Amino acid sequence: MKKDFITIHDLSQYEFYEILDLTKKMKKNPEKYRSALKDKILAMIFQKPSLRTRMTFEVGMLQLGGEGIYLAPSDIQMGSRESVRDIGKNLERWVDGIMIRTFGHDIILDLAESTRVPVINALTDLLHPCQAMADVFTLLEKKDRLAGLKLAYVGDGNNVAHSLMLAAAKAGMKIAVATPPGYEPKQEIISWAKEDGQGTDFELTITHDPVEAVKDADAIYTDVWASMGQEAEKEARKKIFAPYQVNGELFSKAKAETYFMHCLPAHRGEEVTDEIMDSPNSIVYDQAENRLHVQKVIMKILMGKK
Repeated sequence: MKKDFITIHDLSQYEFYEILDLTKKMKKNPEKYRSALKDKILAMIFQKPSLRTRMTFEVGMLQLGGEGIYLAPSDIQMGSRESVRDIGKNLERWVDGIMIRTFGHDIILDLAESTRVPVINALTDLLHPCQAMADVFTLLEKKDRLAGLKLAYVGDGNNVAHSLMLAAAKAGMKIAVATPPGYEPKQEIISWAKEDGQGTDFELTITHDPVEAVKDADAIYTDVWASMGQEAEKEARKKIFAPYQVNGELFSKAKAETYFMHCLPAHRGEEVTDEIMDSPNSIVYDQAENRLHVQKVIMKILMGKK
């Protein structure tokens, strides 16, 4: 039975740590895996533009001996020119895996259900699991452990926050999510996280107070206030989220050695100031690099020899 990578919630504890362990090995000795996906083809469906997602998947396939084929929104016009199901049924005849960066989460569920090849969630409006796996791997590199660490997320309770909550639950971390009223994470994801964190040291705090969230945090994470598809709300969101900016004042409420994290792209001067973004505490480019290493492992597990 084929396996997909749709959400961290679907991973067993073993699979979660298998990804992290193999990422460490592959990053340390990439030459060993140069033929891991020899002659394999990954279809890369993009309904949203991206720098990091396209580069890391395309470069990752090349480094593993395969190739990624980019499909722009205008190429297939998913859902209008052709149904999601029909696109999946065609692609499975030509490729060994499909990566998709899209809007509605139902799109990736329909695609995964309709095709016989593995499907990788490179982002939906609900979840961003590849990013979160890269984030916890980056913390693991910096701290040499995950269990017991505290991550503070300040901003919109969006897809990034959702996947970070699930990753923190699997890892037995503490996570505090501070959002404006009305922008909290979805209850469904909160329930998933609590389920995933059973039997670990996982703690989840949902608050409207960013100072409370960052207290004793090992890392402070934020994301843009208006994601793609929310452009019409941008000006209104700027006012609502202004008290949630990650700046020097907020950072002073955390520990001196606290890391700053961001999935990028960052809107400097909005959710984060240059002072924090460019500080020695910032590990945002390490996160970006580790997207490559984590996704290589996910592709190898799903598309390589069993």
